[in-house]
Amino acid sequence: MSKHLTKRSDDYSKWYNELVVKADLAENSAVRGCMVIKPYGYAIWEKMQAELDRMFKETGHENAYFPLFVPKSLFEAEEKNAEGFAKECAVVTHYRLQNDPDKPGKLRVDPAAKLEEELVVRPTSEAIIWNTYKGWIQSYRDLPLLINQWANVVRWEMRTRLFLRTAEFLWQEGHTAHATKAEAIAEAKQMQNVYATFAEDFMAMPVVKGIKSDSERFAGAEDTYTIEALMQDGKALQAGTSHFLGQNFAEAFDVKFTSKEGKQEHVWATSWGVSTRLIGGLIMTHSDDNGLVLPPKLAPIQVVIVPIYKNEEQLAEISEKVSSIVKELRAKNISVKFDTRDTFRPGAKFAEYELKGVPLRIAMGKRDLENGTVEIARRDNFEKQTVSQDDVVEMVTKLLNEIQESLFQKAKNYRAAHTTEVDNFEDFKNTIKTKGGFVAAHWDGTEETENKIKEITKATIRCIPNDAIEENGVCVFSGKPSTKKVLFAKAY
Repeated sequence: MSKHLTKRSDDYSKWYNELVVKADLAENSAVRGCMVIKPYGYAIWEKMQAELDRMFKETGHENAYFPLFVPKSLFEAEEKNAEGFAKECAVVTHYRLQNDPDKPGKLRVDPAAKLEEELVVRPTSEAIIWNTYKGWIQSYRDLPLLINQWANVVRWEMRTRLFLRTAEFLWQEGHTAHATKAEAIAEAKQMQNVYATFAEDFMAMPVVKGIKSDSERFAGAEDTYTIEALMQDGKALQAGTSHFLGQNFAEAFDVKFTSKEGKQEHVWATSWGVSTRLIGGLIMTHSDDNGLVLPPKLAPIQVVIVPIYKNEEQLAEISEKVSSIVKELRAKNISVKFDTRDTFRPGAKFAEYELKGVPLRIAMGKRDLENGTVEIARRDNFEKQTVSQDDVVEMVTKLLNEIQESLFQKAKNYRAAHTTEVDNFEDFKNTIKTKGGFVAAHWDGTEETENKIKEITKATIRCIPNDAIEENGVCVFSGKPSTKKVLFAKAY
């Protein structure tokens, strides 16, 4: 397997695209803007999905599934949401093909099979879900309603990039209904915290928790809570969002409940989601010029064992010893692969697993058999050590924990070094242009200023951090009064 990659420092975008393909994560499909997620890439998504699903269920949520198609009239019911997604919608207008009389062997849309009402292919599911909730909710006893779905969505993006922005992608979307405003806001904040915990504890990707500015919030939301990560090229990535929807969708779809006092009231709502974009974030947070670097908690293969042998007899001896090591590792829920393929030399295997980001590689040869040892190599820093076979399981467990923590700390240090506080617009422009990263600056709170800064620098307000300190200052652009600094950055 060829692993020659463009260097990150030469062309970060090209490096990323090459890495996704060469590491066997995904590839472009025959459908414009859509991707094929290959088994190795999908295995990462499955691990992400499993951990998130566990976290959702621990916070009281249940999974359901709703239709892919949304009648146009339902989609239009909540105006802000409809307007926000209108330009990205794929629309089904007909339900049948027929043979083309003018072109033998070809098909055409049957003009007689036009739908009475067009169907929007879901870009998000609020409309179909809230129309459904109307029949599920009558009383305060039916609340809170805490539903999540794992699904695909379609957003007809013009510029696409594998995992980061595709016309179709996989995600989860939570949709909850509550009796009070306070409960709904608490839910939205709780899910922001769930996402942040997942990003930091499993992806080893530090994030800033904050709230979006009005112009950056989700269409149809009253507030959007976000987690923002910083990639190695100094650009930000919105890694997950949680929305307080107020009563907008409940009013649009007339979802009411009878309160304990016997009054009819509209419910309060949230929605929240993360997608396969997280795989892009995982790649860009940790990987290097040699290929993927995966945090152990999300690596499909945590340990690979490569035998080094000259004949079948040696392989049989090594295999016998390795089988007990594999058994012990799996008993500790460590995923391990013993690569006995005779179609690749050990060096080629080493290069393949380095490219694929397997956290630990164990090599065992004839001399190791004689000495009762193995060689363990780390993917994150390439350190190697010789370890007794009796200690290998304990050492693997220790090293996996060390790698997970080390990757998080390295990413955190990078973010700290690339977060800059500025007090004037010249420093702002210079930092965005030459250094990148997060720029903390006072903002006057107006959309006009936000748009001007974006127009001049291409930097957007990523969030108003939850832990932003109240302080008197002046806007970096307009000079008007400001009470806290917000985070700007160029972003994916």
